[in-house]
Amino acid sequence: MKSGTLTERLAKVELLILDVDGVLTDGRIVYDDAGGEIRFFHVRDGSILKLWTSLGKRAAIISGRRSKIVERRALELDLSPVYQGYPDKLPALRRVIADTGIAPDRICAFGDDLPDLPILRNVGVGIAVADACAELCEHADYVTKRPGGRGAVREVVEMILKAQGLFQTRLTGWLAEVL
Repeated sequence: MKSGTLTERLAKVELLILDVDGVLTDGRIVYDDAGGEIRFFHVRDGSILKLWTSLGKRAAIISGRRSKIVERRALELDLSPVYQGYPDKLPALRRVIADTGIAPDRICAFGDDLPDLPILRNVGVGIAVADACAELCEHADYVTKRPGGRGAVREVVEMILKAQGLFQTRLTGWLAEVL
């Protein structure tokens, strides 16, 4: 049983764990004739993740599939560690905890489908994106208003930063910047 209100638990978060397909992307995978694949990432999810890491916070990726596109996006956004090819995601969660030294109650994890369920149930805050499968939504601590790959990550990271008092501080800094 998780203790504390959602806001109290969000205030403790130091690490995000992100699924890729259906969370960082809208879940579509497009194959081209040359054997490549195309995915669609939301730019505002990316910008909030850049802000997150610039504040000294961590974000990791755990994905059931492997893709060079994911490696590239993780590098662009300073997301580390990245574990791909984990259809059973619980061992990857254990690795992230061991590698980062961050306790499970200080982790917020995002998912959209059943393989994400063990992760969501074993961290401080489990997030289901708006278009996640019904069973995941039933067990999530919060279901986003925005769908995966369309601002769901941004929605929750802003909630976390507001709970930690960091969002308004950074916004005030941006407002103070003038020519």
